[in-house]
This record gives sequence, structure tokens and C-alpha cells, in this order.
Amino acid sequence: MIANYGFKDGSGDWYVTIDTDKCNGCGKCVEVCPEKILEVGPDEIDIFREEPVAFVKHEERKKIRYHCAPCKPGYGSEPPPCAAACEPRAISHSDGWKACFKDSHQ
Repeated sequence: MIANYGFKDGSGDWYVTIDTDKCNGCGKCVEVCPEKILEVGPDEIDIFREEPVAFVKHEERKKIRYHCAPCKPGYGSEPPPCAAACEPRAISHSDGWKACFKDSHQ
């Protein structure tokens, strides 16, 4: 299942997306996230899944735009640390950052 954590407003889409079918619950994303917004635990979406998965902490979901900004996902030449550390490629970011920061790194 695809889990979108974040929000959409007039300034753009601000989501961290985790494909829980791909996530193996290894926790590497948690270790490398500089803002510590991720954790691993029971799957909130699929209550019948027994394996743990990564997810964005409840208290951080409305702050993703600000917490993920230092990693500058969406417009840099490198993926954000959480996505780079995810071997099964289960983590991605929306394009809100690309629209917001497109002129700052050209």
C-alpha cells in the first residue's frame, strides 16, 4: 500500500510517501534522517501486516515541509538521505520542494 504522510496547501504538495509493500522495516531511513521524523513500528494502514514498516511520526506530519527542507528533496542532484538509505526504494518525496526551490539551485 502507498502511505502519504504530509499535507497539500496553496503552496504545494508536501508529502513523504512510503510504499509499505516494499518497506522491509530495516530502519536505515530512521538512522539517517537528520530531523528524526521517521520511525519504524506496526503498519497503521494494513493492520493485518505482522512486519514493522517505516512511517512519519504523528506529531511531524503537518511539519514535513519545514523538517524535510534541509535535505532539499526534489531538486538536488542527490536524493534525500532517507530515500538514498532505503534499499528497496520504498520512500519518495512529493514535488512541492521542486516548485518552491527551483530557482535557488540553477
